[in-house]
Amino acid sequence: MAPRFASVLAVALAGSHLAFAQNPDDTAEAHPKLTTYKCSKAGGCVAQDTSVVIDWNYHWFHTADWLSCTTASGAINTTLCPDEATCARNCFVQGDTNYTANGVTTSGDTLTMYQYTKNSDGAYQNASPRLYLLGSDGNYEMLQLNGKELTFTVDLSQLPCGENGALYLGEMDKTGGRSQYNQGGANYGGGYCDAQCPVQNWRNGTINTSGAGYCCNEMDILEANSKAISFTPHPCTDADCDRNGCGFNPYSQGYKSYYGPGGTVDTTKPFTVVTQFNTNDGTASGTLTSITRKYLQTGVVVASANTGGDTLTSEMCNTLDSGAAAFGGLATSGKALARGMVLTFAIWNDVTGYMNWLDTGSNGPCSTTEGDPSLIIQNNPTTHVVFSGIRWGDMGSTFSSGSGSGTTTVKVGTTLTTSKASTATASTKVTTTTKTSSTSSAVGPAQTHYGQCGGKGWTGLTACVSPYKCVVSND
Repeated sequence: MAPRFASVLAVALAGSHLAFAQNPDDTAEAHPKLTTYKCSKAGGCVAQDTSVVIDWNYHWFHTADWLSCTTASGAINTTLCPDEATCARNCFVQGDTNYTANGVTTSGDTLTMYQYTKNSDGAYQNASPRLYLLGSDGNYEMLQLNGKELTFTVDLSQLPCGENGALYLGEMDKTGGRSQYNQGGANYGGGYCDAQCPVQNWRNGTINTSGAGYCCNEMDILEANSKAISFTPHPCTDADCDRNGCGFNPYSQGYKSYYGPGGTVDTTKPFTVVTQFNTNDGTASGTLTSITRKYLQTGVVVASANTGGDTLTSEMCNTLDSGAAAFGGLATSGKALARGMVLTFAIWNDVTGYMNWLDTGSNGPCSTTEGDPSLIIQNNPTTHVVFSGIRWGDMGSTFSSGSGSGTTTVKVGTTLTTSKASTATASTKVTTTTKTSSTSSAVGPAQTHYGQCGGKGWTGLTACVSPYKCVVSND
């Protein structure tokens, strides 16, 4: 279940340089770099020149005279924006130059997202950022995961009941809806859609004059806090989507001590999440028949909660979710995964439902009132989630189980890259050391041309792809 955000945040960042959607070359949008890795059995894991971009709705829309294009209630000013063409002439989108103010920081391959940030008078305010993975070409990075796997490490220790640290995939338009009316597109976080078919002021980056929802296939890889966890496919037809989906939650299956503080998967520490999309013939063009979940902690694969393994099958979906078959179930999700989907990151809470669907009753140990945002901001104002080491590619190419050395070991060809994550502070960093097999000349992860390879506080890649060398520019 993807987060529902207000349609527009009509707040200008004082002193920010203007960026016009009609003139994307003159932009101040400062996309934070986030190194990710694409892996194969033949070539190992290669660093990608990627960054994150905040959602379109977090930007300010205004006229050339600095008048807001939205009303006090957040609706579109229909005088300025009676239709797409007129709105595009009258209104501009301001680039975001201060992601920290929106609760977002990155370092190397690590992303930290805060629910709340402090304003100028020291009071906490809701940030709840939503981000998308952006490629170096100004379009979204499209992950094609049918018959593949996705691996990342997450620290959820600071997320209490009612919070949701989410990493998921949506079949958004690669360009973010770039058109004559929206030349900013993905560079400004345009084009959001999900299986809840959200109705927003903007639809695929242009004014939503029809008031229509914007539906698309969604695969929730991780929706979790420190007390509960779930992964859920949401397939769609042309008309609608399977909005409930067939979620896989260990707690709801009766394994109540498997996940949580001190559990088999101990959420007081970071852990690695592996999601494998299995097809009937083992190929990327095959039919998706099941989704397997694995967790790694202290360097080894954690035993499954279920004796049959943490695997969601087509048959299980049809049993758990009465609507799954009508939308084609896992087979439909597999077709979307084969075409390519956008990696999305979010942290959010729920002012009306308190996230009860995720972590209360049969789904988790939280009470029905613990998730009240007014209690969260009072008791946990620095609540945050940390994602790191995002890798995708061939089955078995993104991870391997180690020997319990207190590290997370990721297999890169025959090169082992070992990462240790600190949980001491909110600014968790990942440091990397590399040990290369003496029997192989395979190279490990390497930074791309023009990618960052050093600097003060840098914890990412320091080796470069051939024939490039790391050259000091500044710290």
